[in-house]
Amino acid sequence: MSLLERDPGRPRITWYAQDGERVELSGAVLANWVSKTTNLLVEELDVAPGTRVRLDLPPHWRTLVWALAVWRCGACVVLGAHEAADVVVTDRPAEVRGPAVVGVALAPLARAFGADLPADAVDGTAVLAYADTVGWTPGTERDALALVAGGTRLSHGDLLAPGATTDAPGDRVALAADDRLAVLLQALAAWRADGSVVLVDAPTAAELRRDPGRRTAVLGPERVTVDLLVEAPTGSTTGADPAPRRD
Repeated sequence: MSLLERDPGRPRITWYAQDGERVELSGAVLANWVSKTTNLLVEELDVAPGTRVRLDLPPHWRTLVWALAVWRCGACVVLGAHEAADVVVTDRPAEVRGPAVVGVALAPLARAFGADLPADAVDGTAVLAYADTVGWTPGTERDALALVAGGTRLSHGDLLAPGATTDAPGDRVALAADDRLAVLLQALAAWRADGSVVLVDAPTAAELRRDPGRRTAVLGPERVTVDLLVEAPTGSTTGADPAPRRD
């Protein structure tokens, strides 16, 4: 988190969605969101090292925030509907079962999840009421499991290892929100290199692939230096999920 806050006013995530939605989080704002979310996970759900948190969310800027918060707790992010989990974070809580469920509203200005939130689920918008700084988290072991996604198993130490996604420190990397595992790993690589991410939802990314002029018009003003809006992997929109989910 210290890296994201080193230049607190610089964008670290910029999100584009098909309906014209654009959300930008500076380093300071991203760190603030992660701190609030970490506090909710610790105080409401006792998330700690060894806890497995399944992110049943589409590739989205909020998914990145929740992943960073899980790792800030020293816990493990799980992708895949058939992976065992202690907590499930989802945008469809009425359809998901788990020991503990958190409903996350994806709308940019959502202040409550709404009527579809089961009575026994935690409303993820409650993060807004939590402290802006992390009060306490247990220590994190570098060898502890941090990410489980199909055949991928990464430790917390692995998450900090140098990557080769960006060409130079400070790159502004454009990513298509096609595959959750790829988005998580590519965003981490960009941030490790003191860079930032322009994350484009799957329908918009498909349109930009078909229309080079619009692609230039969108990515040019964002000062993108590494364009990874490649074609989506055949037959996959969710990375490690054994079965497709609604993305």
